[in-house]
This record gives sequence, structure tokens and C-alpha cells, in this order.
Amino acid sequence: MTAQESLQLITESFNKSRKDILRNSAKFFMLWGILLTVISVAIYLLWHSTGKPQWNFLWFAMPVIGYPFAALIRKNTVAIPQNEVSKMLGGVWSVFGAFSITLSAIAVFLVPMHITLIIVIILGLAECISGVLLKNWPIIIAGFFLGIGGAVFAMLVKSEAQLLIFTLGGVLLLVTGMIMKLQYK
Repeated sequence: MTAQESLQLITESFNKSRKDILRNSAKFFMLWGILLTVISVAIYLLWHSTGKPQWNFLWFAMPVIGYPFAALIRKNTVAIPQNEVSKMLGGVWSVFGAFSITLSAIAVFLVPMHITLIIVIILGLAECISGVLLKNWPIIIAGFFLGIGGAVFAMLVKSEAQLLIFTLGGVLLLVTGMIMKLQYK
């Protein structure tokens, strides 16, 4: 096999793997999009109707609900071989989750901070990086729009209505997942 043929085989293998990852990732984008939408709307409505920001503790339900569902989806999905891209993608979202949970706990128990601003920026960044790794423009654009638009929204809106940016974020994740699913049937 010539160097040219070897390079072409590697490129084809990488592209097939990327498409497989995108196809499988669509379900997870939709799962987390639905959860983010439902939980953000629930917290917004509860906070708005009671005037109590303590409803924000419901955010901690998101990983409690999401991880078992993600494990169930993973169990019922045809496994694809792990490669560097899939490992990096998992790493990006694991780091996002760890930062989100840790920063939220710090904001609640140690140092008050503008947590909505921080979380929406890192959520947008995680989605953008995922799009770059997967060479997928809809993911990149949605992540950029969420991170930058969400930061501006979080700075302009000072009430519980800030939570609605996460509703938009959930919808963007859901739509991105649906686009991925349609693109890579």
C-alpha cells in the first residue's frame, strides 16, 4: 500500500468514525436538551410564582436524572469503537459537568457569584468545542450563539427570567441533536 493509499484509508476511517459519533451523540444532545428545557422552565415557574430563589437547588436534579438516562441510552446503542475524538468529546462534557456542579456549589455555599452568566458561557463553549471536534457547523453555531447571546442576556436581565436563557439553551441542544440525527441517519 502506498503512502497516498494509507493516508486515504486513514481519512476515510476517521470520517466514518466521526459520522458514527455524530449519529450516537444526537441522542445525548436531545436528552440533555430536553432535561435543560424542562428543569429551567420548572425552576423559573416555581421561583416566579413563589418569589423564592431556593428553587435553584432543583438544578442538582439534572445530573441525578440525566446520568441514569444517559447510561440507559448508552446501553441500548450499538457501541462504536473509542477513538481520540470520542475520548476528547467525552472529556469536554465531563469537564463541563464538573465545572458546572462545582461552581454552583461554590456559589451556593462559599462565594456568591453570577452563576447564570458563568454556566451559560461554559455551556456554549463546551458545545462549540464539540462542534469543532466533530467538524459540524450547526453545533459550532448553536454553541457560539448560546454562549455569547446567553452572556449578554444574563447581564441584561436581573430577575428569575435569566433562567429562560437555559430554556433557549435546552432548545438549542435539542434542535442540534435533531439536526445531527437527520444528517447522519
